[in-house]
Amino acid sequence: MSTGPSRPARPYRRPRKDPVRLLAFHALRAVDERDAYANLVLPPMLREARQKGMDDRDAALATELVYGTLRRQGTYDAILAECVDRPLREVDPPVLDVLSLGAHQLLSTRIPSHASVSATVELARATVGDGRAKFVNAVLRKLTAHDLDSWLERVAPPYEEDAEEHLAIRHAHPRWVVSAMWDALGGGRAGMEALLEADNERPAVTLVARPGRAEVAELLAAGAEPGLHSPYAARLTQGGEPAAVPAVAEGRAGVQDEGSQLVALALAAAPLD
Repeated sequence: MSTGPSRPARPYRRPRKDPVRLLAFHALRAVDERDAYANLVLPPMLREARQKGMDDRDAALATELVYGTLRRQGTYDAILAECVDRPLREVDPPVLDVLSLGAHQLLSTRIPSHASVSATVELARATVGDGRAKFVNAVLRKLTAHDLDSWLERVAPPYEEDAEEHLAIRHAHPRWVVSAMWDALGGGRAGMEALLEADNERPAVTLVARPGRAEVAELLAAGAEPGLHSPYAARLTQGGEPAAVPAVAEGRAGVQDEGSQLVALALAAAPLD
């Protein structure tokens, strides 16, 4: 019985290598494999990427992918556990890092869902292979069924049944941290939720224009925003590498929180006997 001419095999297509997501993946692997601190691993990676042509917008996206994924890792783990047909501990760590990056894009950024899934599957193909990329694709498709709030309703136990676990999952803090905060500070649900939400806010990098060597206007022209309290402060609110600011690279400005700047101003103005 003739089955007709066979359909020609589809030619193999190499994965598209996205430098932003590749950088984010390698940063997460360094944190996982070497217990490295993300704030120490990421800046030299960004510096090298900038030397190869990465622009400010892509550097900011890479920063958000790394820090955002790590900030909400506990929440994403709880959600991914509902989408995977095995315990998360049995998923290879590199694959789990890819899934976590995809979860962050799908649930906590404005990147469209189709673009998030497509880019993450391409990242999987480039880093963990085509076979595992199919697994990543299947998991992410399940993830798109609900938004973050809907997933949290599904995976976090009711507050009335287990308050600490409810807060731990919703606010991506280990349960022991929630417990320790509550023991130390006390208060009700609203106050604890506000504290955990504040702890998850993306911190801005504060720069100081060193008096007599740099002006704040120079930092603002390089993309920073005005400081909140110190007349010498400027803030990098969109991430990126401080050394990409010329005044910082030249040593005429640096990274310093505004509290330290105000203390220095107060001491400089204090009368001497």
